[in-house]
Amino acid sequence: MKTTGSISRRLTLLLAVVAALLSLLSWSMVSSFARQAAERTQDNILSASASIIAEALRSEDGEVRLELPFAAFSMLGAISEDRVFYHVSANGVTLTGNAVIDDTIPPPAPGQVVLNTSTFQDEEVRLVSVTRVILAGVDRVPVTVSVGQTRNGVSQIANDLSRTAALLSVAFFVVAVALSAIVARTSLRQLNAIAEAVARRGPSDLRPLQQNPPEELAPLMQSLNRLIGRLARSLRQSEDFIAEAAHRIRTPLATVRAQAEVALRKTDNTDEKQRMRQIIRAVDESSRSAGQLLDHATVAYRSESLSDKVMDLAQIARSATAALEPTADMKDIEIQIDTAEAKVRGDYVLMESALRNVLDNAVKYSPPETIVTVAVRNTGTHAEIIVSDAGPGLGDGPFQRYTQRFHRGDNAEGTVGSGLGLTIARDVLVAHRGQLKLNNNERNGTCVSLILPLA
Repeated sequence: MKTTGSISRRLTLLLAVVAALLSLLSWSMVSSFARQAAERTQDNILSASASIIAEALRSEDGEVRLELPFAAFSMLGAISEDRVFYHVSANGVTLTGNAVIDDTIPPPAPGQVVLNTSTFQDEEVRLVSVTRVILAGVDRVPVTVSVGQTRNGVSQIANDLSRTAALLSVAFFVVAVALSAIVARTSLRQLNAIAEAVARRGPSDLRPLQQNPPEELAPLMQSLNRLIGRLARSLRQSEDFIAEAAHRIRTPLATVRAQAEVALRKTDNTDEKQRMRQIIRAVDESSRSAGQLLDHATVAYRSESLSDKVMDLAQIARSATAALEPTADMKDIEIQIDTAEAKVRGDYVLMESALRNVLDNAVKYSPPETIVTVAVRNTGTHAEIIVSDAGPGLGDGPFQRYTQRFHRGDNAEGTVGSGLGLTIARDVLVAHRGQLKLNNNERNGTCVSLILPLA
């Protein structure tokens, strides 16, 4: 069967792609927030520094005086080692500082804080400007204080945080992929359980599945159960047809045989007697085939609802032996039985049918005036019924081929049979979790073992 890939791998890959996208998104968001936080921190410190300088302005003898406070610049040095610039001007006249850093910045209104980014000496500088009105004599003098700082430290902090976020995103992705694989396997466990429940079943087990699937698998379970139901009905109809046909064939065959025997006894013509014997032989073979077809249909039907009662194999062996004794007596074959206590669980009717077919083969293929033995053994782990005869044996090659339907050995020519006896026995043992073993005896004949687990 050609497959199209693994659902588990596909689901894991899909979840991994989602995890990768989430990792990239989280890294991008954290990097952006980190840069914004670093820039906001710098802006706040620059604003505080400019405000401290502005608060230090005073009027003395009608002139604006300024003594730069140390705290204004120590705060800026605490967050990074960037270069710091400042400029203080009154009415457009520079009082102190770097005169060129505010060329592109219009002075703010009194009480307003203006933030801007400029370039000074080929470096990007973040600027904060505040204006304070100072009373110098009788004049109101607007004084603008501008403080700037390069942004290398902010970029370094943002890059460090971005790298940390990237490592965390990679770790999140790895953990997410591992969890995705676990989730995929866990999610498909119920599907695997359904597949295993179907795989464990034997060929004749057509009961509906009794799993409790999740909602997504309920349609699959319903479809499987409907398919199993249709298959079971089809098989029952086929087995019923075979059983009915076999039953209806056996009655007219018995009539034909009786009439042929009457004609055989009445005629003195040698050729007619030979023809009557051939007719009787053909009728016997057809009757036997019909009977075994009926047994096979019974096995197939009862295997679906197998009984689970404790059975005594010794009793089954005695019952099957008693049923075959009249046939054995006609060939002067003695059936010897040796039993031990062995209890098994299963269907009494099926087990008796299996042993009867095996024993019938032993009597049928054994030459006259020989012995067929039936032994029941208890090994402590399993029970065995061993049937041995003095017939022609199984020959060479794999013996299990004789359990196939309608398959007969090369040495079976001239013996009435249908090739279903060992098939019936094998199907019964498989239904009982047992096995059928075929071997040749050391000298001659066949040894058939019916092996079953103990109750």
